[in-house]
Amino acid sequence: MTTTLRVVLDQLVAPTDPDLAMASRELTRALIAAAPRGCEVSGVVPAAGDDALAEVRAFEGLAGVESSPIPRRELATAVSLGLPSGLGAGMLHSPTLFAPLVRHDRVHNHEQTVVTIWDLTPWTHPERVSKASVAWHRAMLKRAEKHADAVVVPLHAMAEELAERTKLRGRIRVIAGAAPDGFAEPRDAVGRRRTLGVPEGAVVVDGSGVSAGELGELIAALGREVPEAPVIVLGAPPDAEGVLAPAVLAPAVDAADRASAIASASVLVAPGVLPSYGWRVLEALALGVPVIAAASPVHRELVGEGGPVIEGGADALAASVAPLLGPDAERRRAATLAADRGRAFSWREAGERVWQLHADL
Repeated sequence: MTTTLRVVLDQLVAPTDPDLAMASRELTRALIAAAPRGCEVSGVVPAAGDDALAEVRAFEGLAGVESSPIPRRELATAVSLGLPSGLGAGMLHSPTLFAPLVRHDRVHNHEQTVVTIWDLTPWTHPERVSKASVAWHRAMLKRAEKHADAVVVPLHAMAEELAERTKLRGRIRVIAGAAPDGFAEPRDAVGRRRTLGVPEGAVVVDGSGVSAGELGELIAALGREVPEAPVIVLGAPPDAEGVLAPAVLAPAVDAADRASAIASASVLVAPGVLPSYGWRVLEALALGVPVIAAASPVHRELVGEGGPVIEGGADALAASVAPLLGPDAERRRAATLAADRGRAFSWREAGERVWQLHADL
């Protein structure tokens, strides 16, 4: 008898967030690679166009793809209200919070539902997220409290925060994600950097979860501390356009573009302190690029021994950048520490741990 793990792949047919789409894709590949004997992985998706569905059906190693009759937008409303979703039952794993969280029988019917939360901002800092997104995430978390067999988060710091806010108690599990598999500087990196306006040796700032005002303070501090260093902001908020000069704002959507920008950087600075997973930090570590991060529980756990975690705000972050801008021993040591830390994260290990989680359930 074959055991099937059904993975919700809504982000592959109707992506709402590039990082969630990447995590869904990489985890699914890892689950397929790590499947125990007698087990297989199938996909579950919302209704979508033929091209999107064909791409998922072509996903190598998937045993099959089931499609709900409901498009993603309407399906998001349905699952938040506990209405019929067409996503079926069985052993279900979602790389996001998007899943049919309804009453099921784990004991007699062997039904399981496990969801994943990568970002706690909708609960801890709702002013940073749209009202519609806050309402949806809060509704889904309430349903998870009632019906999820387990909720996965990538860091213990996030698990502690979630445990304080919910009744999930022992159902929270920590399984880290990683940079995209094979994340490396592409062969056409020079051309990509030229198109993006990214010079060699720049200070790259991770704009994820940081307001335009906070980024402005950091860029001004960098201008005082390292006035000759070009500054690139990856993934700046929409309202930052035109107000962060002289920094160059680069989109963070395309993985090859990000790898091109980060690989040539002198350092990546992560000023955000919100409880969300640091994808850009992971990518810098994977490339062996020195990382300087603002002090937060998430960064202390994520960066570990891979780089300094700095107290004191924008001025302190900027002051920590200066020693890393030359080809000296300190920068080489920082790069080595970053690369060592980057090797601690693996999608293959994540896949194995997800299978073990479902086996334990």
